[in-house]
Amino acid sequence: MEKNKNDKSKSIHDILPRDLIHRILLRVPIRHLARLRCVSKLWCSLISDPEFAESHIHLSLAPTHACLLVHLKDSTEAYLVHLEEVFNGDNYQVKEVSLPFKKKPPSKFCVMGSCRGFVLLNRQPYFFVVWNPLTGFRKRISYSCLIHRSKLRRLNFPRDARLYGFGYDASRDDYLVVVASQDGYCQHLDCLSLKTNSWINLDAALPESLGFMKRQSPGLFLHGSIHWLCYSLQGDYSESLLIFDLKERSFSKISLPEQLIMHCSATIVTLGGCLALYYEDDVVERKTSIWVMKEYKVNSSWTLYEIPCLKFEPLCLSNGSDIMALDPTAVSGPLKFAKYNIREELLQHFTCPHLRQDLYLFASCTVYTESLLLLPSDI
Repeated sequence: MEKNKNDKSKSIHDILPRDLIHRILLRVPIRHLARLRCVSKLWCSLISDPEFAESHIHLSLAPTHACLLVHLKDSTEAYLVHLEEVFNGDNYQVKEVSLPFKKKPPSKFCVMGSCRGFVLLNRQPYFFVVWNPLTGFRKRISYSCLIHRSKLRRLNFPRDARLYGFGYDASRDDYLVVVASQDGYCQHLDCLSLKTNSWINLDAALPESLGFMKRQSPGLFLHGSIHWLCYSLQGDYSESLLIFDLKERSFSKISLPEQLIMHCSATIVTLGGCLALYYEDDVVERKTSIWVMKEYKVNSSWTLYEIPCLKFEPLCLSNGSDIMALDPTAVSGPLKFAKYNIREELLQHFTCPHLRQDLYLFASCTVYTESLLLLPSDI
């Protein structure tokens, strides 16, 4: 009897070693970690450690994909949907989030990309804001120095950018914003280091011409590089991928699938850590083609998936086989999501009654993996 009483008085810290608790917490879904901080001072200390945040983004068994939707007509409205919850019954939430501005932003405000849990925002006049929606962290950076250099004394993002992107250089532990712009007949490439809070001019690294890039081309960060689709001289179809290596600060190209036949523009996304591109393939058969590069920079690894749905805009890959997407088929009524299981070839649709979808409802849709990370300069 005395033995049972002593066992009940023991805490979890008496039963499990600190290292084992640490390893268990690394595999807990991130949405639960905020509450687990309240369990004890030890747990709070473990979860708040910057090294824990870095390990968790790599080791978590169930990464949380968040979809940030920003209203087009009123850019002060933003909503957050956790995609893994959408198809798991009715127990999901659409959360209205407060944007990281001290004052109400003007209409000229946009989302420019995301990387490792951070979202990059642009706000006029001449400011970028880096924001972690989960932790509430934010940092404002001016790009007025680029304006002073310009002959026209103006530079509005993303309108005046030839291409832009947001990524992470692991070799320097630094987040970078890359911007290519046109100033008269001159082309410029500038890189913002968030670690040093300074701009670096990289004009020498630019390809001879960016004429094959569509204006306002947003980049996709993956494997230490930012990627953009290149277009033919006619500008009607994609012919390769332009990549910028953040460590080497140099450009190169990746070939698209040899079998690719495309009569309209494509979009690149990340699906399960792989590079992918999709496009509407055939209006008659009403399908969307998705090409996935299963081994990075291995051209023979491009694999085709045909989705029996014309309007299918992939957002992420969940559970290793479910492609989650927006379904913008309807121009009115509730917002719709779709899920396609590539193993069972099963397509499902889901209506989100909390949000309405008309033709111009959302200005931007950004998907990111939630994290507890801080910027290196703030650790």
